[in-house]
Amino acid sequence: GPTCVLGIDLGTTSVKAALVTGTERGLALAQSCSRETQAYSDSLGAAPQGMEQDVQKIMRALNECLAALPQQQLQRVTHIGISGQMHGVVFWKSDKGCKWSEGGTGPAFEPDKVSHLVTWQDSRCSPTFLSSLPLPQSHVSLATGFGCPTVYWYLKNSPDFLKAYDAAGTIQDYVVAMLCDLKKPLMSVQNAASWGYFNCRNKSWNTDILQKSGFPVHLLPEVGDPGSIAGRTTCAWHGIPKGAKVGIALGDFQCSVYSCLTERTDAVLNISTSAQLTISMPLGFQPPEAPDPSSAVTYFPYFNGDYLAVAASLNGGNVLATFVGMVAQWAQELGLQVQESAIYPRIIQAALAQKHSQLSVHPTLFGERHLPEQLASVSSIGASELSLGHVTRALCRGLVENLCSMLPVQQLQETGVRRILGSGSALARNEVLRQEVERIFPFPVVYGKDVDAAVGAAMVM
Repeated sequence: GPTCVLGIDLGTTSVKAALVTGTERGLALAQSCSRETQAYSDSLGAAPQGMEQDVQKIMRALNECLAALPQQQLQRVTHIGISGQMHGVVFWKSDKGCKWSEGGTGPAFEPDKVSHLVTWQDSRCSPTFLSSLPLPQSHVSLATGFGCPTVYWYLKNSPDFLKAYDAAGTIQDYVVAMLCDLKKPLMSVQNAASWGYFNCRNKSWNTDILQKSGFPVHLLPEVGDPGSIAGRTTCAWHGIPKGAKVGIALGDFQCSVYSCLTERTDAVLNISTSAQLTISMPLGFQPPEAPDPSSAVTYFPYFNGDYLAVAASLNGGNVLATFVGMVAQWAQELGLQVQESAIYPRIIQAALAQKHSQLSVHPTLFGERHLPEQLASVSSIGASELSLGHVTRALCRGLVENLCSMLPVQQLQETGVRRILGSGSALARNEVLRQEVERIFPFPVVYGKDVDAAVGAAMVM
């Protein structure tokens, strides 16, 4: 039978595995499986700001995914591509990172001397703490939840914690290291940039800056190019043959974009829990030497030396969900019981009947990384525009306008954008959002592009 590539994505809430095969028309998804990790765990040292996940539970979900895929196809896997949540950090003992055991579908590993994963959502590094850290030589501003600032936090608040480990990486770097039995973790430029203190121009850590401040630089992984091979599986894994090539771990965002972006002239607009608008930068583009903390656009290393310009908003479907929750709560306070699931379709129908609204909603309920103090506001409130339809229409328009303010139409036109690929659960379910996208952006919009980091990770291989 045809050979297969296995793509894995270790996400914030779920793990996905996808088997991709080559056909006459190109790559095709043969099988996929996802499992919720339910891995959130108490952060004893950093509560209530800490956000940690139990690596045992993440690996359990991954093993369940692979066990659910057809054995016949797993036996034909020649390459494995792995992506996962960026910025976060997990620590382990390099010679005791996992234990292999025989399972129902062949050998599998489970974590051994491994810490919790401190995720990208972790907020233990306060603005005051971040400002006390040495200035990085990087185009990326430091933020809480980034790997290097988290290590600094442990160094200051719990130095004994770090003494138990001699290796660190993202959760996807950990899996690659276990599969290939790497003595020192290997990290892609994509994940290294997401940790802070990494210079993308010369592809190196800010070792001098870090050493001077007492940072344990021995924990930093080696760095390689995305798309390169990290090693080979050292034994069979869920029926996948020993010796299968394993790619260096990748960022989930870059793999999501890779799974749907076919032309440099396309922009990708994704609205799910949060929202992102992404464009490819021109060939040869290099990010600035130093970050602009007030800039709404971040430059992500992509593939083959390219960069993506990303307006990553913290406000998307989560704002609509909060609005629906508010409506349900008001109804309850009035003595009425209305299910939130029943409210969604009704407010969308009401908004479809209101084509225009003078009402203006600035929907930054959760702030933005470049403006963390900025909260939401409503203005131009007229007595005739207080219906649920008017408010929902204005809220949807505000969400799209907020993204557009971060990466304006003029900038899209200047970089040669000709089309927008619309994706994400909020956009798929909400016709009002789609109408506002088409009203605000002067480009044809194509919907239904399946953004899938696991498939993207397989395609890279």
